[in-house]
Amino acid sequence: MQRALAPGARVTIRDEDWVIRRLDLSDDGGYALTCDGLSELVRGTSAIFLDRLEDDIQVHDPAQTELFQDLSDYFTDSLLYLESQRLRTVANDQQIHRAHQAVMKAADYQRLPAEKGLKQARTRLLIADGVGLGKTLEAAMLATELDIRGRGRRILVVTQKSMLTQFQKEWWSRFTIPLVRLDSAGIQRIRNTIPSGHNPFNYYDKTIISMDTLKGNNEYRDYLNKSRWDIIVIDECHNVAVRKSDSGSSLRARLAKNLATKSDTLILLSATPHDGSANSFASLIWLLDPTAISDPDDYSRADLDRKDLFVRRFKKDIKGQAEGQFPEPVTRRLSARATPQEEAAFQAVLEIPFTQKGARAGGRQGELQRVGLQKALFSSPAAASSYARNRIDKLRRGLAPSAAETAEIDAFEDFARQLEAITPERFSKYQRLLAALRDPKAQWTGQDSNDRLVIFSERIETLKWLMARLPGDLRLKQDAFTILDGSLSDIDQQEIVERFGQEHDPLRVLLCSDVASEGLNLHYFCHRLVHFDLPWSPMVFQQRNGRVDRFGQARTPCIDYLLTESRIETVKGDLRVIEVLVRKDEQISRNIGDPASLLHKHSIEEEERVVAEALASGMSAEQFERECIDGVTADDDEDDWEAALFGAVQEPSPVPVQVEPHRFFTDVYAFAKQAISRIPEAEGYRIDDQARLLRLTPPADLRRRLRRQLPAEVLRETDEYVLSAQVGLVEESIQRAREQDRQGAEWPDIQYLWPQHPICQWLIDRVIGNVGRRRAPVITSTKLAPGECAFLMLGLIPNRKGQPLIAEWKAVVRQGKAGYTVEDFDAFCARAGIRERGLPNAKRPLDLAALQQALGEAVATMQRFVEDQVAAFSAARAEEVKHKLAELDELRGAQERQLELRLEHLLDTVKESRRARRLKDIEDVFTEYGQWVKDSLEVEPVPFVQVLAGVMAPR
Repeated sequence: MQRALAPGARVTIRDEDWVIRRLDLSDDGGYALTCDGLSELVRGTSAIFLDRLEDDIQVHDPAQTELFQDLSDYFTDSLLYLESQRLRTVANDQQIHRAHQAVMKAADYQRLPAEKGLKQARTRLLIADGVGLGKTLEAAMLATELDIRGRGRRILVVTQKSMLTQFQKEWWSRFTIPLVRLDSAGIQRIRNTIPSGHNPFNYYDKTIISMDTLKGNNEYRDYLNKSRWDIIVIDECHNVAVRKSDSGSSLRARLAKNLATKSDTLILLSATPHDGSANSFASLIWLLDPTAISDPDDYSRADLDRKDLFVRRFKKDIKGQAEGQFPEPVTRRLSARATPQEEAAFQAVLEIPFTQKGARAGGRQGELQRVGLQKALFSSPAAASSYARNRIDKLRRGLAPSAAETAEIDAFEDFARQLEAITPERFSKYQRLLAALRDPKAQWTGQDSNDRLVIFSERIETLKWLMARLPGDLRLKQDAFTILDGSLSDIDQQEIVERFGQEHDPLRVLLCSDVASEGLNLHYFCHRLVHFDLPWSPMVFQQRNGRVDRFGQARTPCIDYLLTESRIETVKGDLRVIEVLVRKDEQISRNIGDPASLLHKHSIEEEERVVAEALASGMSAEQFERECIDGVTADDDEDDWEAALFGAVQEPSPVPVQVEPHRFFTDVYAFAKQAISRIPEAEGYRIDDQARLLRLTPPADLRRRLRRQLPAEVLRETDEYVLSAQVGLVEESIQRAREQDRQGAEWPDIQYLWPQHPICQWLIDRVIGNVGRRRAPVITSTKLAPGECAFLMLGLIPNRKGQPLIAEWKAVVRQGKAGYTVEDFDAFCARAGIRERGLPNAKRPLDLAALQQALGEAVATMQRFVEDQVAAFSAARAEEVKHKLAELDELRGAQERQLELRLEHLLDTVKESRRARRLKDIEDVFTEYGQWVKDSLEVEPVPFVQVLAGVMAPR
């Protein structure tokens, strides 16, 4: 392969002109060139060429660039060409260039994950910010910055099935990242679209799929194994961590481990990234970087800081950077005195003689069974009745029940009769809910589409009971209510979430199980949330609350906790223990930190177990708070390493965004308006300067391109596309789309006009293609000194993966007969007046022959300058490469030593086979990673120089 190949280079392959978009190492040891067509026959198409199979790849020699006089008014054609090159070429530096301009409320703290990811040689990052801080947007910012660097063309997002549409819309509407949705409907649609047998992951560059689909579809797992991506995002990644209970055998964990090898960039998202187990958290770190830690049971913050692999903050950490973005929530404890019928049921629970294996279960085991039933009763009589029926059926199943079991059955049947007496009017907690909703001070009627309600219960029977009772008791129509739970299909879950965010939909009350407590945006027309039953886990409290108490909430979140008061001492004590959790959750809601810090268990299951054990042991509320909350600290608990990893480290504040370089047009709208006027096939387009808006019916080449890029929900085959560079207008369109009540109309009708939009990228490619083969325009400037001339040039210094590490924009200038000197690009363009309508074009004939003859010397000057930059950069990078390789050797040695410690107690025959297998794994991981470091950090010795334009003083 010719060493001058680099992204942005023009080449001739098979007698057609192409521009290289990216280079990747191919399996045959050469390079795969991803190219976009420039010449007429291939314009608008993309192709991948293997350099070892192409007999003649002609790299365009910059010294042979043909200069031509630009005859357009105000040299607009030249300015379009220069602007296109600027927009498309971004070096792999550590600065945020574009993501902060997306359609979102700017908050400084959201830039930090992108900044960390860009500093890494290999971008692998866990974004573990707390509930509601905007992890989806933070991930999109990082993906955008990688994409503009040529490192994000192929993206795969894996998320929960209820989150597919929400994630897809957020990334498209705000960042114009088009993810093709592979849910059950999307898969069928794609089968009808792509050729038979084609891999959908390869057919579409950017896709989103649920982990459940991957788990349940062998065909898609096979497609997965045959694909690679630039970026993989795994949302709610705690679901793919190795847990204590599954020992790494879960299908989700295995799928994630496989995915981690399929991409250079891996982004993990979770507000609850660990379950209190060092080993479990280590499994996520190993997905990111298997070289980072040697012992998954024993590592420190210093081990993780070496690779800087995660970001973890809570609302209290970022309040100063998000002024006014998080209204302070208002919480209420709504208590109701238990009715006599409820008290009778509570007493009946205490008298049930629970059995185990045919005999009376006494002590702790019997009390835990009682607590389990009590939890159902604390939810609702319907939930307790379901529990009772299931228990009776289980005891009667099989052989004849023992005497002890018969006694338990009789007690449960009596308990069931007591439950029947708890009518809705005698269900105190339900009546308290109705009173709170009917209270004139609450100002909730169920009629206002902008004031909706979320009610959470962990029991499906409770949700069904509420669904049957609430519409009539609140005098609302049945279609104002619906249930969202895990039994629904992915399509049904997504549809309900969309409807709840549409203003004109009749849905007013969402009855949710805890399947809705992760990730979903329920805050658009809702700021009220009710805990109908109280979870026994502080983590679940915060996950639920985070559906309305989150980034982007415009109103004050109102969160209600429903509690029952009993006169029965045992039940009263149990309820007071639960009330302690409510009080602590209120404190966390006012100053959100890590909810797992209350019980120091970091897992919902473990938190619930602690509460159940406390109730079973008869612990008082005061004792529970003293011993299980206030008395448990990281210092006291040897297994609680969370504070050591996350608690004491202050994350740096985001760095200021880099100042925009010299632009030739005032904004992207001005660029697009001029660019589209140069494309004859785009006739019929319309512009609106006041709204900075472009309307376009796509011509054939653009239509073909969009068909391969956009999801079906966005794609318009014949309709016009409407794009605006006015962020507020796009935001209004996003909000308006949520309010639509027509099927299929819920996607924004106005899309964001910025350089990342596929249509804007098409404009950029067409502008560059219109300049022609190996040509550069010439501009005249009256602001130059007589006899002064210059060439605007771009020098790219790529790494060994073909990614430009440095982009040197320079003006190579000569005064009269003097030699050429290299000047700053932006400063020269400013002094020469090269900007939109900055230079009138007299269109007088120019002496291009003399300028053409001088081009070779100017190119040589630029080559020497860039080569000097390569030498200096290489010397600086050599130390960094040496340091990272030495660090890898140290980490490799640590893993090999840890292996020996783990093997020392095994038999020799077993030991040798395991040692050989594990040593090979270590060898493969560290060899691959070491090569990746060298390829990413070491630069090619021959840079690429491109002549962009000539500039001369008029005669």
